[in-house]
Amino acid sequence: MAISKLRAVSVATAKTERVAQSLEDDIRSGKLGFGDQLESENALVRRFAVSRNTVRKGLETLAGKGLITTRVGIGSFVTFDGQPIDDALGWTRALSKQQDAVHTALLRLALIIDSDLSCMLKLRKYDFIAVDRTRSLKNTWRVVSIERSRVPLRQGLEAVVSDGLVDGSLSATLLSAGLRAASGEEWAEIECLSAEDAAIAGVTPGTPFLRTRRLVRDAEGEVIEYVVSLLDPKHFALHLEF
Repeated sequence: MAISKLRAVSVATAKTERVAQSLEDDIRSGKLGFGDQLESENALVRRFAVSRNTVRKGLETLAGKGLITTRVGIGSFVTFDGQPIDDALGWTRALSKQQDAVHTALLRLALIIDSDLSCMLKLRKYDFIAVDRTRSLKNTWRVVSIERSRVPLRQGLEAVVSDGLVDGSLSATLLSAGLRAASGEEWAEIECLSAEDAAIAGVTPGTPFLRTRRLVRDAEGEVIEYVVSLLDPKHFALHLEF
């Protein structure tokens, strides 16, 4: 009896792995791209000739890898293109490196005064360089992220607003000023978009996006950058390893 049960479990596991691996191959090969919807559970049951429970376990495996996110009553969507966005400086920086797939648009580059942010970051000065950007997929021009970076104004950055970003990149600009990240913190939550942000993203106001807040410091513990990013959950997922 024990041997029969073990064999049944092994067969079920093999079927689940086959479903998960086949779908993962579709995603990593590009057959299924950003935002593409997977077949329905019924279609997957017919395709793989397995039970609905096996299909669901296969989808759970993909979700666990950060490859899809499943929405009850809607379906499963690809949220990962096969390349992890886990750069030490954060998702937005890593995303900016994918120049062939992503277009970056600068919305604002200006000097601002923000006493509330200064107080929150425990800074003595209120002056910041504001860098607001969007990133869009080149194949659809769909906005997948809205990013608002705030860089405390310091020596070496005085001419950024008038001269522009080095090579159009904030990270290159910071490096040119000798600012290198040594540590940081990041928070993630869900935010329903305001009318203004929804208009930028081309979605309905109140649409839920993943909101991340990242604080980057140099080796002396001084704040280099504070950035708030709004990420389309159809294209991003929070994947933790431990």
